This record gives sequence, C-alpha cells and structure tokens, in this order.
Amino acid sequence: MNYPNFFGSEFLKEVGEISRFTARFFKEVTKPRQEWEEFINQCYWIGYKTLTLVSITAFIMGLVLTIQSRPTLVEFGAASLLPAMVSVSLVREITPVITSLICAGKIGSGIGAELGSMRVTEQIDAMEVSGTNPFKYLVVTRVLASTVMVPVLSSLAIAISLYGGYLGANIRGEVSWSLFWFQAYDSLSYGDFIPAMIKTIFFGFAIGIVGCYKGYTSQKGTEGVGRSATTAVIVASLMVFVIDLIAVQITDLLGLT
Repeated sequence: MNYPNFFGSEFLKEVGEISRFTARFFKEVTKPRQEWEEFINQCYWIGYKTLTLVSITAFIMGLVLTIQSRPTLVEFGAASLLPAMVSVSLVREITPVITSLICAGKIGSGIGAELGSMRVTEQIDAMEVSGTNPFKYLVVTRVLASTVMVPVLSSLAIAISLYGGYLGANIRGEVSWSLFWFQAYDSLSYGDFIPAMIKTIFFGFAIGIVGCYKGYTSQKGTEGVGRSATTAVIVASLMVFVIDLIAVQITDLLGLT
C-alpha cells in the first residue's frame, strides 16, 4: 500500500466527495415534494428499533460510573458530591457521546449496508429510470431521520443513565430518592444540557450523511457492501469525536463549561 498516497490524495478526494454529497443533500432537501411517509418510517427504524440498546447501555453507564466514582469521593470525604458529579458527567459528555457512538455502529452500518445492497443490485438505477428521485427518497429521509432521532435517543438515555446513577449510589450507600434528584438537578444548568443536545443534532447528521454516502456510492458487488457498512461505522464514529472536540472548544470559549 502506498501510505503517502492513501493519507494524502485519497483522503482529500474522500473529503471532497463527502462534501459534494452533503451539498447535494442541502439542495435536495429544499425541493418539493417531501417523502414524509418514508421519513416517518425511517424515524421508527432508527429511533424505536435502537431504543432498547441505547436504554440498556445508558443504564449500565450510570450504574458503573457511580459505583466506580464513589470510593474515590469517600476517600476524600466528598461522598455527598456524588450525585452532582455523576449528573454533570453524564449530561455534559458521557451519555451523548456514547449514545451517538452506539447509533454510529447500528444506524451507520445499517444504512450503509442497505443502500449498498440497493446500489449493487441496481435498484437505485431502476428508481432513476422509473422517474423517482432516489436521492430524495433514500438519502434525504434517512439523514433527516437520524438528525432528529439521535437527540431524542440521547435525551432518553440521559434520564435512564441518571436513574442508573441513583441505583448505583444506593448499592454501597444510602441516598434518598428526593435528595439524589435534588442534588443532581441543583448541579445542572441550561448551559450543561443545551450544548449537549445541540451537538447530538450534528452527531445525528454526520452519522446519516456518512452512512448514506458510503452506501449510495458502494461498488464492487457484495464485497463493496461489506466495505460500505464497515467504513460507515469507522468514519461516523470518528466524526462524532471530531464534532465533540469542536463543540467542547466552542462551549469553553462561550464560558459554558
């Protein structure tokens, strides 16, 4: 493998192609007619079908974070700060990012494999011949659905992870329901929740765009379908971290951290 070429021209070419694909999305999304029925269908598959996995993961995150953090706080005589520390950590960073990574794995790979299969079996070409706009029907609806549903899933995951934190706090200690939630809410502000939700919108958009791009441009038969699904997960996960890094820098400059 020619590494300089792989990390040079091929990388820049990929960035350019994804940018052009994204520009086409914004062009198509403003054109009538909107495929609302397919959009609702994709919201169901992307949101509802991912809810169980996200819920279980969020609950475990809150439970484990609380259990692991408690001994250190007890050592320094700060056990009373446990609800506040757990809630801020989960709301600001841990839950939105982990939820988005789960969505990148499940949604990104699913979209990449689905559209890749349609591409190699010439179903997309058949839609173009029949007069249907495949980009509008397949890409726009999936990107919009992922953009909408990832923040929704993240909001639910935050609530579930905080409940897991409450149970974790009562495994070794004893914290009343009202005291835990009072301290958790008292430590949070809109500056914690709103930036976290805004960046999940960009997470969802990136996951949808990457998955659709990899699947829509898939080549080389069934081998290409597998490669599309795999690279969609890798690139989408990387985009989540890059967007999170940018979001953290912006919130820090705005004094929201």
